[in-house]
Amino acid sequence: MILDVNNLTGGYSREPVLKDLSFQINEGEIVGLIGLNGAGKSTTIKHIIGLLQPMSGSIHLNDVSLIEDNQTYRQSFSYLPELPVLYEELTLREHLELTALSYGLDKETAIRRIQPLLEQFRLWERLDWLPIHFSKGMKQKVMIVCAFLVDTSLYIVDEPFLGLDPLATNDFIHLLEERKQEGSAILMSTHELQRAEQYCDRYLFLQSGRLIAQGSLSELQTHFGLPQASLEEIYLTLAKESLQ
Repeated sequence: MILDVNNLTGGYSREPVLKDLSFQINEGEIVGLIGLNGAGKSTTIKHIIGLLQPMSGSIHLNDVSLIEDNQTYRQSFSYLPELPVLYEELTLREHLELTALSYGLDKETAIRRIQPLLEQFRLWERLDWLPIHFSKGMKQKVMIVCAFLVDTSLYIVDEPFLGLDPLATNDFIHLLEERKQEGSAILMSTHELQRAEQYCDRYLFLQSGRLIAQGSLSELQTHFGLPQASLEEIYLTLAKESLQ
């Protein structure tokens, strides 16, 4: 087991957003975090990456909590946010150097990992560009390269397909599959349900801050009594029920 979230209750104020949330993610699997806006997906991610502290419950990454060993915990995951976050005064090269430094990568290792990623996402000739010169899609590619420069146990990706053209989307999916085959776990929050159905091994369904179901597509079909339903059909059925 790589990630263990146990009885997590938390949020931004005294009134919890997440309520007694428990799930695990194992090595070599892609897990989709699914739910309506406001279901608690972003809050769950913020707790895992340490931006929010649990009101109760615990989160362990490779059997280590953030409180027990801050550095080991933080270096065990890599986070790809929904919207690109870049330093306007730093070039692409400097962003990559800063990422490598944050994870304690030596220069030789960093260069070996950087080059194929830059070539894959067609950024090799833009190392000295500043963010102002990048389109929205190119900024997203920069974030992908920074996030996957490091070799970590867990990759957390939040709506990763926004702004990507079809070729870049295909490259990104191939990258996810590579890391999965290498044994990493991937937690992916997305509304791109058709893609999630193609590439995720399991799903976590959140509703009003609670985990209402988890499992493979076939297990979800059985759980909700919707045989042969697609992931999107299950999602829409739950969404309509929650609004009634």
